[in-house]
Amino acid sequence: MLATANGTGSGTIDWNRWTPRERGTLCFVIREGKILLIEKKRGLGAGKVNGPGGRIEPGETAEQAAIRETQEEIGITPDSVEWAGELHFQFRDGYSLHCSVYRADTWHGELRETDEAKPFWKETDAIPYDRMWADDEHWMPRMLAGQKFRGWFEFDGDCMTWSRMEKV
Repeated sequence: MLATANGTGSGTIDWNRWTPRERGTLCFVIREGKILLIEKKRGLGAGKVNGPGGRIEPGETAEQAAIRETQEEIGITPDSVEWAGELHFQFRDGYSLHCSVYRADTWHGELRETDEAKPFWKETDAIPYDRMWADDEHWMPRMLAGQKFRGWFEFDGDCMTWSRMEKV
C-alpha cells in the first residue's frame, strides 16, 4: 500500500465505514498511444478534462453504466471494456462518490460532440493534467500501464487535500 499525505487534508475519514452518496463510472478508450478524453460541459467537473462517465442508474451494473455514459456523451460504444480500478472521493461539503474506472481499446459508432462533452484524442505521454482533477495524475499512469488500482481522495472544492493509492 502506498499512502501519501497531500496538502493540509486530515486523512481522518474512516474509509472502512465510508458510504458514498453516489456511484459513478469513467471509461477511457486507449489505442495506439492515444487516449480519448473529453472537455466536460456540465455537471460535476464542468470545464475540466476527463473521460466519459457518469452516474450508475438503478438496476445497472457499473460496466453497463460506463458503456451507456460513453454512448450518451460522445456517440461511440466501447467494446470489451475492462475494469481498471476504483476511486473513492470525499468532498469537504459532504458530497461523496465511488467511481469504477474502465478502459477499452476498441469501439464502434461515430465519435461526436454532444451538449455534455467535446471529445478529443491526446497522446498518452502528453495528458493535460493541469486541466484535470488533481487525483488523475495519481492513478492515470497506473491505468495506462495496465495496472489495477484503488484510490482514496479528499477534496475541498477543486483542491485535493489528501490521497492514498493501492495497487490491486
